[in-house]
Amino acid sequence: MSIKIKVYSDYVCPYCFLAKQTLDKVAKEQEVEIEWMPFELRPYPTPTLKPEDDYLPRVWQQSVYPLAEAMEISIQLPSISPQPYTHSAFEGYQFAKAHGKAEAYNDRVLKAFFQEDRDIGELEVLVQLAEEIGLPKQEFKQALIERRYKAIHQQALKHAYESVGVTSVPTLVIGGQIFLGIPRKENLQQAIKTAKAN
Repeated sequence: MSIKIKVYSDYVCPYCFLAKQTLDKVAKEQEVEIEWMPFELRPYPTPTLKPEDDYLPRVWQQSVYPLAEAMEISIQLPSISPQPYTHSAFEGYQFAKAHGKAEAYNDRVLKAFFQEDRDIGELEVLVQLAEEIGLPKQEFKQALIERRYKAIHQQALKHAYESVGVTSVPTLVIGGQIFLGIPRKENLQQAIKTAKAN
């Protein structure tokens, strides 16, 4: 029996990128279905963070880099300033989901931002990434320009804020259990076991 893991995340959150690596490992060993759920940490017009300010470099030096090193994951603080808004990337995600490529899209966008220093707030960058994973380029671009998936994305955000009460990312929901931050592999396995037993 397949267990569903819902992961509330944002594309500009390095902890979401790191958590994904743990989830991918667990998904290879267990019968689980991972569903990525949108959550915007700083929705427009809230100002986004700048890598040249004190906050981001400090958090990365104290927390992100040591974690990534321990997990043996390559990651870098993106230089894009200010950091991109993620609503366009998420609307693209809804397109990818409708075309059966949610997982590939999610993976590609996170890698583009945290390993390739690409601006995932830019339309052309998103179009290129979508094309790389086999999505129809023109149709994807048009969908983003016309904001065809805006309502679906807003609905998903509303669900995260109101129904689940998400306040930080990553937040994982497995059965009745909620995990905040990067979960340990053992804890995930235990939660899956419990969910299967119920």
